[in-house]
Amino acid sequence: MLGPIFTRELVTVPRRKSHFGVRVAQLGLLTILGVTAWQAMVGFDRDATLGETARFGTMLFQVVVFVQLLLLVFFAALTAAGAVSQEKDRRTFILLLITDMRDYEIVLGKLLGALLPITVLMLTAIPFLALLLLLGGIDPPQVLQAGAVVLASAYAAGSLGGLIALWRDKTFQALALSTLLLVLYECLVVGLGSLGGESLRTYLDPVAAMRSVLQPPPGGWTGLPPAYGFALAMLGWCVVLNGVGLWGLRRWNPSGEAIMQREGPGEDPEADMDAEQLAAFRAQAHAAPGALRPVWKNFIAWREIRTRAYGRRPLLIKIAFAVVLALITYFAVSTVYQPGGRPAFAAAYGLVPLTVLCLLLVAAQAVTSITSERDGGMLDLLLASDVSPPEFVFGKTLGVLYNTKEFLIPPILFAIFYAVEGLFTKTDPGLGIFDRLATNAAPLLAVVGSLVVLFAFAIALGLHVSLRLTSSRLAIGHVLGTVFFLCVGTLLCIYLISLPQQSFANQWVSFIGFLAVGIGGFWWVLRADSGSNALTAAAVACPLAMFYTVTNILIAKPGTDESADPLVPFLALSTAFGFTTFAMIFPLVTEFDVALGRTTAPMDE
Repeated sequence: MLGPIFTRELVTVPRRKSHFGVRVAQLGLLTILGVTAWQAMVGFDRDATLGETARFGTMLFQVVVFVQLLLLVFFAALTAAGAVSQEKDRRTFILLLITDMRDYEIVLGKLLGALLPITVLMLTAIPFLALLLLLGGIDPPQVLQAGAVVLASAYAAGSLGGLIALWRDKTFQALALSTLLLVLYECLVVGLGSLGGESLRTYLDPVAAMRSVLQPPPGGWTGLPPAYGFALAMLGWCVVLNGVGLWGLRRWNPSGEAIMQREGPGEDPEADMDAEQLAAFRAQAHAAPGALRPVWKNFIAWREIRTRAYGRRPLLIKIAFAVVLALITYFAVSTVYQPGGRPAFAAAYGLVPLTVLCLLLVAAQAVTSITSERDGGMLDLLLASDVSPPEFVFGKTLGVLYNTKEFLIPPILFAIFYAVEGLFTKTDPGLGIFDRLATNAAPLLAVVGSLVVLFAFAIALGLHVSLRLTSSRLAIGHVLGTVFFLCVGTLLCIYLISLPQQSFANQWVSFIGFLAVGIGGFWWVLRADSGSNALTAAAVACPLAMFYTVTNILIAKPGTDESADPLVPFLALSTAFGFTTFAMIFPLVTEFDVALGRTTAPMDE
C-alpha cells in the first residue's frame, strides 16, 4: 500500500550490520542508566525497602521516558529531513518524480522508511519499561501511555522534518530549520501554558503530556487520558504536515534548475565567424550574465562565502533563529529577575539551551559543507583540481565560521550579560565595583574560552567525519549524534549527581560505566577508518575532561549558587577538546591526499 520505497526500507533495514548493534547498545545504555540510578538512590551496601524500591522504579521510569522522548524526537526530525535532502543533493529525487509512483508513495514512503529504525528502538525499549513494573511505583497503563507519547511525538517531528526537506533544496537548510522549528514549537506551547492554557498545552506539548503520564490523579483519569489525547493531536499534525507535503511535492520540485532551450537551425551565433572573430567572441563570453566577479586566491573560501553554496533564501534560517533567540532571551532574563528570587544556577537557564542549539547548528553546517559536495559530485571535481590541502580545509573552515556567525556570537553575549549582571547583584556591600569586576572576570574568560573551544571542536568534528566517511547519512548521524549525546549525557550526569539521597562517593563506581560507554562511542566516531593514536587518546580525554568539569563545579554543594574555581575546569576542558581539534585537523592538512584517495607520489615518466 505504501509503495516500493517503504517496502525497500522494510526489507533492507534488518539486513544492515548496525540494526542489531544499535538495539543492543540501547539496552546496554538503559541497563547502565538503571545501575547508576540505583547506586545514586539506594546503593549496594544494604538491602532496599519496598518504599525505596518503588521510588527507584518511579525515578528510573521518569528518567528513561524523558531521555527516550528527547532523543527520538530529535533524531526522527533529522532522519526524515536527511532522507529527502540527500536524494536532492544526489539529484536522484527528480528520478522519483518521473516514475509512475503516486505522490503519497513518495512522501509517506520516505517518511515511514526513515522512521522505521526509530520505531524499532522505541518498541525495543517498551519491554525494558515493562520490567520496571516489578519494582512498583508505576502501573501498566503508564507504560502504554508513555510509549504512545514518544511514538506520536517522533512521528510528528519526522513529518515536520520531511515537509521542510521537500520544501528546501539543501541538506543544511532542512536540518537547521527542522531543529529551529522544533525548538520554536516547544517555546510557543510553553508560552501558551503560561498564558492560562495549561489544559490545552497538555494536548500539544510532549513534555507536559509525559508529565501527565508520570503524575496521574489518585483516582485515575475519569475520561480519555491526556496522553492518548496528545497522541490524537499529534496524529492530526501528521495528517496536516504530510497533506501539505503531498500538495507541494510537485510544486516545489524541481526548483532552481535552468531550462536549456534547444537552438533552432541558423541560430548558432558562431556559425558565420572566422577564427579571429570566434576567439574574440569566446574570450568575452562567461558562464553567468552580468559583470565578472573577482575570485579570491583561496577560491574554496570565496565559494563558501560569496556564492549561494548552501541554497537560496538562507535568510529563513536566520529569521527562525532570531525568533528562537528572542524567546530564550525573554525566558532567561525573566528567570534572573523573577519576583520570588532567582533559582540556583540561574545563568544556565539561558546559556545552556542556547549553547546546545548553536553547537548543533554549527556542527550541521560543518558536516553538510562536505556531504553536499560529495552527494552532488562536486567533491571529486575539487579533488581533481590543484587545490592544496590547507586551501581546502581552511577554506571550508572559514566558510563555516562566516555562515554561522549568527550562531557563534549570541552565547558569548549571554556570558557577558551574566557577568555584567553579576556586578550589580553582589550581596556583599563592602565590595567595590573594581573588586566585583575582578571577581567576575575569571569566570567570564573561562566561559568564553570554553565556548570558543567547543565551537572549534564542533567544526573540526564535522569536517573530519564527513571527509572520512563516504556515506552522508552516517556522517551526519555521527556528527550530530556525538554533539547531542555529549550535551544530553552531561546534563544527565548533572541530574544524577544532584540527587540529594546519596553523596557522590556512592555513585562514582556506576559513573565509570557511563564513562566507558562514552569513551567507546567517542572512539568509534573519531577513529573512523584512520589509525591515529592521537585520536584514541582524544577519545579517552574528552569524556574524562567533561566529567571532571561537571563534578568539579557541582560536587562541593550541588544545587547551590556556589561553585568551584572555574580556572581548573576550563584548563581541563580546553586542553582535552583543543587537543582533539588539533588531532582531527592536522591529518586533514598533512595527509589530505592519502585520506581522500588522491596520491602525492610522483608518477613514473
